[in-house]
Amino acid sequence: MSERNTLARSLHDLGMGAWFGGSLMGAVGLNGVAREWEDAATGDRIASIGWAKWTPVNGLAIAAHLAGAVSLLASNMYRVEHQRGVGASSAIKTVLTGAALAATAYSRVMGKKLEMATSSDPEKAAGAQHHPASVEDAERQLRWAQWSIPVLTGALTVVSALQGEQQKPVEQKAGMLRKAAARLDMG
Repeated sequence: MSERNTLARSLHDLGMGAWFGGSLMGAVGLNGVAREWEDAATGDRIASIGWAKWTPVNGLAIAAHLAGAVSLLASNMYRVEHQRGVGASSAIKTVLTGAALAATAYSRVMGKKLEMATSSDPEKAAGAQHHPASVEDAERQLRWAQWSIPVLTGALTVVSALQGEQQKPVEQKAGMLRKAAARLDMG
């Protein structure tokens, strides 16, 4: 296929890069520094502020990735339907994307709980008491969720690399020939 998708690929890849890289840096760097703080509450507060500042950028990265992914899927629908393996890799990528989105949203909810609990504003701190999870539970769940994001987005990156390989002309031709031969045998 000679159709170019430079903008869609750029949005897809840059968005994924920022989503993966930001979540990994936060889990390793920001949370790592927060755990080393002498006063745990201050460390949690600093980490919460950092994650809150990252949230809008992360939202833009995710939106860019999703816009690129949808555009690439639309432009490659023929391959998804007819080339062996492309439908399966697209389905896996969709499931991984959903899981990464869910982990990101859950992280934000648990992060908001910690942000409120460690706030210097008495009203916000009191509001954290109405959250269903305790601070300790939120911290534990947040750690798991924040580490799951780079794992899931890393897996998405690997599936994207596989799909790039599937776009090579030799892969397209072989897959489509196999599918056409199978249809002829059935007919």
